[in-house]
Amino acid sequence: MLVNISRTLSRDSRKAKANFCAARRCLSAYASVPMGPADPILGLNEMFQKDTDPRKISLGVGAYRDDNGKPYVLPSVRQAEKKILDQDLNKEYLGISGLPAFVKLSLEFAYGINSVPLKEGRVAGVQTLSGTGACRLAGEFLNRFSLSKNNAIYQPNPTWGNHVPIFKDSGMEVKQYSYFDKATNGLNFGGMLKDIESAPDGSAFLLHACAHNPTGVDPTMEQWKEVSAVMKKKNHLPFFDCAYQGFASGDAEKDAAAIRLFVDDGHNVCLSQSFAKNFGLYGERVGAFSVVCADEEESKRVESQLKILIRPMYSNPPTQGARIVQTILESPELNPQWYAECKGMADRIIMMRNALKGALEKEGSKLNWDHVINQIGMFCYTGISPEQVDQMREKHHIYMTKDGRISMAGVTSGNADYIAAALHDVTR
Repeated sequence: MLVNISRTLSRDSRKAKANFCAARRCLSAYASVPMGPADPILGLNEMFQKDTDPRKISLGVGAYRDDNGKPYVLPSVRQAEKKILDQDLNKEYLGISGLPAFVKLSLEFAYGINSVPLKEGRVAGVQTLSGTGACRLAGEFLNRFSLSKNNAIYQPNPTWGNHVPIFKDSGMEVKQYSYFDKATNGLNFGGMLKDIESAPDGSAFLLHACAHNPTGVDPTMEQWKEVSAVMKKKNHLPFFDCAYQGFASGDAEKDAAAIRLFVDDGHNVCLSQSFAKNFGLYGERVGAFSVVCADEEESKRVESQLKILIRPMYSNPPTQGARIVQTILESPELNPQWYAECKGMADRIIMMRNALKGALEKEGSKLNWDHVINQIGMFCYTGISPEQVDQMREKHHIYMTKDGRISMAGVTSGNADYIAAALHDVTR
């Protein structure tokens, strides 16, 4: 009898609590706000954190790790921070367009110190909230002044997951052009050229300057020349997103070659830069956005409009990360040190590509894994299916995004064999 009474009271209590919560929601101004979907990469990381298996490996998040799987702060960055601290600088607001010395050095870093447009003063540039902020500013700029035919921006298929919502939320229509060839795990160059040709004249195209995310597949310089020629003929607007300069090949000059080619060919390019990967400044949110203009007067007009867009969005950018990049790029001692450290990160990624491919061959896999070493940069598009991705996670506790992309920074000399064995298991 007492048990039944207790159960009844418990049910009544739960019902009353549910009714109270429902009533409170009805009174809330936010009752109609639905639950949003979890971010696919950050959600993956949450699953990884909850996994208690000692074998677990995270290959999802795109941040560099050393060969022990630990976050890495570049020694040149630490030294730059000490130099900045010793100057006893204030914490005043920057101007809307950011730290002038940082912007100048960023543009020279991307376009080259001998860039003709830079010498002629016809590049408008501003500091941004890393590459994401630069892309959003680009979208707002293109949209406000109707700089692309039909207000559309063509993005490679696939592209970085955030590109689509960034430009949609900027008010642009997002379209795709052919890029990745699933049959070869390489570039669908014929399809890419065909789609560029068939787009309406004067369309904006988003191009990855190097280390394409997520595939790691880049055009060759000869192919870039063909793309430039077709885009010139069609009067398209090239927008380069450059997130991996120096990190891709270990050579910052080489990684900027496509951008400089297009500029030399006479394109008035837009450019987004991020210093998250190559300088390891992920949390500092350091970036830049620039536009190559027809003349100096036009560049001043463009910069004035970029500042008008920035002001209501975030007013002005943060100081510390920009000071770090400035200090390194302008220092005769720290600049070459950074180049060596950046090359060291790139070389480790390349080494892990070779280790993973070698381990797959050692496992006896009959599949062709050449794409693992042919791709470049942070990511490898493995070519495995979503179902096989699930098996990697559920059976082997290896976490990666649904499209089969792995962050090569998560591969170490200590886990490459285990990852290869798991890949072989789910693909044979």
